[in-house]
Amino acid sequence: MTKRGRSRRVVTDEVLFAGRVMSQAAVTFHSVVAAKQGLSAVEEKSLDVLQRFGPLTAGELSEKSGLAPPSVTGLVDRLEKKGFVKRVPDPSDGRRVRVQLIEERLAAFAPLFMEFVGELEKLCATFSVEELEAIRRFMLEAAERQRQCAAKLGREA
Repeated sequence: MTKRGRSRRVVTDEVLFAGRVMSQAAVTFHSVVAAKQGLSAVEEKSLDVLQRFGPLTAGELSEKSGLAPPSVTGLVDRLEKKGFVKRVPDPSDGRRVRVQLIEERLAAFAPLFMEFVGELEKLCATFSVEELEAIRRFMLEAAERQRQCAAKLGREA
């Protein structure tokens, strides 16, 4: 039992439920943001992966996004056609190609996130540094486990 008499199972179930609520809100938010740019949510989140990691090969984009390799080729084709990415030679191996963001196009997303980021900063201000460190650790580990499960499901399809 926890300090307040609630069991680990009850609190774990509440955390899992909260994760479902957050996931639904994230999908909805990113679908709206993506639609405002003429993209799907998967395309918009793939741009986020490229922004975080820099130019990637199609295989690296597949690995980091959890998308199946065959779907990444079509994804990159669509993003290139819409003017969000370009294919560039890999500086270390001219036979390979990397997918690179077109930064000017990405700048159009910033205003769409400003209010939400501001709200998250206000929320963070209500937690201690120690609590924020625990939340950060949980979120990153949960995201990694979800990415791994998605990749596994993609391989089984």
